[in-house]
Amino acid sequence: MQDVVTKVAVVGSGISGAVCAATLARNGISVTLFDSARGPGGRMSQRREITEDGKELLFDHGAPYFTVTNPDVLSVVAAWESSGLVAEWKINLGSFDCFSNKFVNVEHQERQSKKYVGVPGMNSICKALCHEPGVESKFNVGVRKFEWLENENLWLLTGLDGQNLGHFKGVVASDKNIVSPRFTEITGQSPPLDLSLAPELVKLQKIPVNPCFALMLAFTDPLPMVPAQGFSFTNSKVLSWAFCESSKPGRSSTSERWVLHSTMEYAKDVIAQTGLQKPSRETLSKVGNEMLQEFLGTGLSIPQPFFKKAHRWGSAFPAASIAKEEKCLWDEKKRLAICGDFCVSPNVEGAILSGLAAASKLKGMLRSLF
Repeated sequence: MQDVVTKVAVVGSGISGAVCAATLARNGISVTLFDSARGPGGRMSQRREITEDGKELLFDHGAPYFTVTNPDVLSVVAAWESSGLVAEWKINLGSFDCFSNKFVNVEHQERQSKKYVGVPGMNSICKALCHEPGVESKFNVGVRKFEWLENENLWLLTGLDGQNLGHFKGVVASDKNIVSPRFTEITGQSPPLDLSLAPELVKLQKIPVNPCFALMLAFTDPLPMVPAQGFSFTNSKVLSWAFCESSKPGRSSTSERWVLHSTMEYAKDVIAQTGLQKPSRETLSKVGNEMLQEFLGTGLSIPQPFFKKAHRWGSAFPAASIAKEEKCLWDEKKRLAICGDFCVSPNVEGAILSGLAAASKLKGMLRSLF
C-alpha cells in the first residue's frame, strides 16, 4: 500500500472544510482536499463576471461579511487579520420599510459588532487555507462514493468518473447532503455515503434548509439616495437584504456594485415551480428582473444597472443546528467527521468552530495510530 494511507481526505473547500484541512496540516497530518467546484469558498466564494465591453466585476454573492464572538474563533480571525487575509468592514446598516418607502433605522458602525470581510474577496480566506503547506487541493474533482474497507481499516474514495482518488486513514466531509435524499433529488444519483456505514449520520437526512437567490448589480455611479452600505427590507415579499459590494475594503471602486438577497419565501416559491435542478437561464433572468423591479420600486431614485445577473443558493443556508455541543459529527471507529455550519450555527463563525472541532477529533485519533 502506498504512503497515501497516512493522509486524511477533506471533501469540500468551504470555510469549514478549509479550516479543518489547514489545521490538520499544521499539526503534521497530510491532507488531500477535494471539491467539485472550480475553486474554494463554498458560500464564501467570489463571483467573477465580465461585461460585454470587457470590464471585470467581482461580487461576494454568498456571505457578505461575518462577525465573531467565540474566543477560539477570535484568535483564528486575529491571525488572519494580521496577515491581511481579512479586514474590518466599517459599514452603516439600516432597515428599509417597503410600505412607507423609507429607511426606518440606520445604525452607525460604532454601535455595531465588528464585521469582517475577506480581502480582496470573501474567498481569499479559503484560498489561503487550501494552499497551505501539507494541503494538496484538487478542484473540479467531485467524490462519487465513500467506501469503507473493513479489512484494511481504510477509506477508499471514488471520483465522479469512476477514478480511484486514493486510500485514506480518515475522512472529513463538509457537505450536509452527503447522505441526504436531497442529493438524489438534485443529481438523480444515490448519495456518496451509504448511511449503513455510519447510522448515526441519520441526523443529516432531514436538515431543513432555506434557499435564497442573489442578484448581482453594477451601476456607473454611486446611489446617492441610499444612506447605508447594507440594509434589510421589511414588508417585501421579494427582497430581504442589500449590500454595497464596492464599499468593502480592498475592492475596486471603478463601479458601484450591489448584491441583493431574496426572501426565503420567494426562493421557495420559485423552486416549487422549477424544481431543485440547476435553474435555467430563463428562470434566472425572470428572477433577476423581479428582484430588480422590487429594488427600483423603493423610490430611492435607483438608476438602471449596466450589469445584472442572478444566482441561486438552493440549499446553502441551514435552518437548524444538529451538533451544537459536539460541534461536528464523529464516527471514532471509522475516523469519519462531518463538519459545517449546520452543526453549530448557520453562519461563518459556526462553520469555523465546526472545522476546528473536526480537526481536533482527527488529530487525536490519528496520533494514537502511530
